Amino acid sequence: MPILSYLALPQAGAKEQLCNDLSVMEYCETIPSDNQDVVILVTDTPDEKTEINLQAMLKKLPSLQSLSMTFGYNAEQ
Repeated sequence: MPILSYLALPQAGAKEQLCNDLSVMEYCETIPSDNQDVVILVTDTPDEKTEINLQAMLKKLPSLQSLSMTFGYNAEQ
């Protein structure tokens, strides 16, 4: 059960769109910053295969500029 947290930076002017894009994705929870153009993203997937698929979907989001992992934990290890 991988649990990861990230700082997600949106494309210029796309913070709201990024929040919308992430909020409809399974295994994702978001917390937008009140005073900066950044979103905290926490993912909680049931297994490694699902995590790999989620990572691939995140990389394709046009509203996402960059994603920096801040924490990772895998209970299966």
